[in-house]
Amino acid sequence: MKYLILFLFTILFSQAQTPADSQIYLADPAIFYSKGTYYLYGTVEGNSNEGLKVYISKDQKNWKEKGYALKKGESFGEKGFWAPQVFEYKKKFYMAYVANEEIAIAVADTPLGPFQQKVKASLQAPVKQIDPYIYFDSDGRIYLYHVRLQKGNRLFVAEMKNDLSAILPETLKECISADFGWENTARANWPVAEGPTVLKRDGLYYLFYTANDFRNPDYAVGFATSNSPLGPWKKFGSNPILDRQDIGMNGTGHGDFYKDKNGALSYVFHTHNSATAVSKRKTAIVKLNFVKHSGSFREPVFDFKTFRFLQTK
Repeated sequence: MKYLILFLFTILFSQAQTPADSQIYLADPAIFYSKGTYYLYGTVEGNSNEGLKVYISKDQKNWKEKGYALKKGESFGEKGFWAPQVFEYKKKFYMAYVANEEIAIAVADTPLGPFQQKVKASLQAPVKQIDPYIYFDSDGRIYLYHVRLQKGNRLFVAEMKNDLSAILPETLKECISADFGWENTARANWPVAEGPTVLKRDGLYYLFYTANDFRNPDYAVGFATSNSPLGPWKKFGSNPILDRQDIGMNGTGHGDFYKDKNGALSYVFHTHNSATAVSKRKTAIVKLNFVKHSGSFREPVFDFKTFRFLQTK
């Protein structure tokens, strides 16, 4: 009897000493910084039909879950809540996101939400569209970079109305599609380029994107440049700039850039769960620097020594 008791005690003690899983599992993540706090959003792995969660941190290392920033029923969509982007505009906070494979924009008074819509509607389009990234240019114009599902996942851009209610259809242009070897290593009939985000340096626009299906271990990040937010775009000759060889994890990509309180630039993104499993996808960050070359071109280079996964407290 005493051996049974000892055995049970050993099992219970070992379980008590095993730390709870502190890894954050958000795909398609984005981080928004405001007034000393970092807000992390993303696709909820395994439960993307309920809404979009938010985590907060003061130091980018210790994160705390704060529940759903956007909930089903309070804005557009019934399923597939994906790929949020949060930004401040006219003293309000906005979330551009995907639901039902359509793009919608909700609004809140704080970055924690709740992000809601008085009229639960998506941005009108003749095709399915996902992965919104809204870019505010220095001249006051607003652009929606996004993916349209037509003969593959293809990246488009259009100028938006100032009230964010719709695009200006006459400005719609295709940016890029996955037509290089590294962008479609499976040689799929439906090539994928997705997860756009845009930066501007010295008058040059950098369009970052992820190529290959998200389940492909070769999911990876590249970029293209243009002198105009509407293109045409020239892909970087040494793409990809972030892939599984760089950090030892499969499925690297679909993220967003953010600046910390000191102005340093980082990229938040997801990876596969392991070498053999895609889900639950893990959330990670890595810093980015722009390295000056001859002329005015500055090459974006990830500092892989700074790569790390994000965890809760």
